[in-house]
Amino acid sequence: MKAIRRHIKRIAGVLLCLFALLVAYGAYSLTTHGNRWFASNVNTYVRQQKQHVEAGSVYDRNGYLLASTGGNGRLYAEDVRVRNAMVHVLGDEKNNVSNGVESFMSVHLYGFRASFRDRAKAYFAGERLRGDDVVLTVDADLSAYISSVFPEGEAGAVVVMNYKTGEVLGELSFPQFDPMQVTQSTKDDPQKPFFNRAVQGLYAPGSTYKIVTAASALNNLTSAQTRSFQCTGLYQIGEHFITDAGTVLAENKVTSHGQLNLKRAFQVSCNNSFAQIALEIGDENLKLTSEAMGFNDNFLFRDLVVENSSYPLKNRTTKEIAWTGAGQSELLVTPMHMCMITSAVANGGVMMEPMLLKSVAAPDGEVRASYAPRAYETVMTAETSAVLKDYMRSVVTGGTGTRADIPGIAVCGKTGSAEKDGQEDTDAWFVGFLDRQDTPYALSIVVENAGGGGSVAAPVARQIFEYMLSGR
Repeated sequence: MKAIRRHIKRIAGVLLCLFALLVAYGAYSLTTHGNRWFASNVNTYVRQQKQHVEAGSVYDRNGYLLASTGGNGRLYAEDVRVRNAMVHVLGDEKNNVSNGVESFMSVHLYGFRASFRDRAKAYFAGERLRGDDVVLTVDADLSAYISSVFPEGEAGAVVVMNYKTGEVLGELSFPQFDPMQVTQSTKDDPQKPFFNRAVQGLYAPGSTYKIVTAASALNNLTSAQTRSFQCTGLYQIGEHFITDAGTVLAENKVTSHGQLNLKRAFQVSCNNSFAQIALEIGDENLKLTSEAMGFNDNFLFRDLVVENSSYPLKNRTTKEIAWTGAGQSELLVTPMHMCMITSAVANGGVMMEPMLLKSVAAPDGEVRASYAPRAYETVMTAETSAVLKDYMRSVVTGGTGTRADIPGIAVCGKTGSAEKDGQEDTDAWFVGFLDRQDTPYALSIVVENAGGGGSVAAPVARQIFEYMLSGR
């Protein structure tokens, strides 16, 4: 009988420990990733709270009112250009846009963290509890300007970030829509305007990925900077040829770069050279470099949801590894992640976590919380960063990205033209940054099915940088 009691006590102790661990994990998850719980569409508690609480307001970094509560529900910026430009950051009242501020920051906007004093005050006054106001890192005027220079009628995305802090200054997806004028045609639009391409769109990175391949070469190949590579325009792997932009095999038209070093290969975006480099590095080393920069990671950021980028793990044939080095194969990346990688190069190898929430204030103006930047990871050495920065500068001064050049300003960048199976034309990419201490801005641009990154996306980058440098 005593033995039975001892066993019962042990089992009870184990169950109690497991329960304590469950409670501790629940508290940790709610504190660390609570926004995801509050943003869930299946959360009935949140839906009930919304019926009884007046949602707080949303402001940009300069105090521009982006969203507020009126008699008929949520109201958005008076200027329709700002409304459209900010719609994918904010989301809308009906949650057509996934994980916008309106849903992802419900914990603040709908008073879940209101004090007992605030709740009691509202109760005894016979008023609805009012949620907290949030201030975002984004710039409404900049976002409206970006919308005005993005190629009209095209789909794609633009992300602008402070590479020292990770503050997201612009997060735009195209096409856009007016959150106060959602019609059936908006819902039926084949370009899917509700889809936030900046953080959800998974694209082949094309030659922008050569930033990663070059970093891996610097880490893994002896004398990588001084070695020579031979580009004949047709690098043969079995019956397959790796070709460069401008090559048309059917017309016997071949683009060849001849003999060149790593910097020159990067500058002119030579697929032949980067295919050779990838094969010499090896799939495992290239994967390790990619994963160090966030590929295959489960992004769990505090302020926003970003789809996970992927480095392919299956069907790793010689051909696929070679094309991976040039930014194709089954590589997939979001514009937000490419901006993070670019920012890491600019920031001495330190990749910052993207930051969207600046501060939270109670209805009486008292600041409940303010948020500081935090690093995601050191993804490369300062020495590797310095070399890549030099390479990216050469792309703009005399390579494929000259249309992003601004006289007297150190613009660094990388172009890309990429496609996934079934595309009629390539997606046009440009990623880059201003190499200046007083304007630490990086950006990522993709225009779907638009052609070459140097001709389509680079000029947009130049206009955005010029606007930011003007101080408007």
